[in-house]
Amino acid sequence: MKIGILSDTHGYLHPKVLEFLSTCTEIWHAGDIGGYDVLEKLSKIAKIRAVYGNIDDVKARQEFPLYQLFEVEKIKVLMIHIGGYPKRYDKKALELIKGNRPDLFVSGHSHILKVIYDHQNQLLHINPGAAGKYGFHQIITAVRLDVEGADFKNLEILEVEKR
Repeated sequence: MKIGILSDTHGYLHPKVLEFLSTCTEIWHAGDIGGYDVLEKLSKIAKIRAVYGNIDDVKARQEFPLYQLFEVEKIKVLMIHIGGYPKRYDKKALELIKGNRPDLFVSGHSHILKVIYDHQNQLLHINPGAAGKYGFHQIITAVRLDVEGADFKNLEILEVEKR
């Protein structure tokens, strides 16, 4: 399966992000969606999994959960908007990590792209940065990777200058 991961669109999708995700089987949005037009565009490409973020409205909060725990192939995935990163996890995220032992932890919120292997919790942490144009970030980012059985392969990063 080819998975696209993005976060913090804040209601905007750059055409290069759509192009980058165009070959994905599933797209995971780690919150701060910012509008249903974003989800409509993404759902024309692939199946969507999403969580709501701190800027998302009541409609998004009713449709999507605070966090998602699911399996893809043989990978257990935990996704939440505000999660932190290894050695600096948010309290709720750390509780979920300890209680569920995911193989992959996806979070957003910081607008900072991070891909880190957490040796202590034995998981891969991905924060795809920010795919929207609102915020302090200077580069629009997204992540794409393949999941085959229990393996992650071919991780790719999209970087587009924000204008």
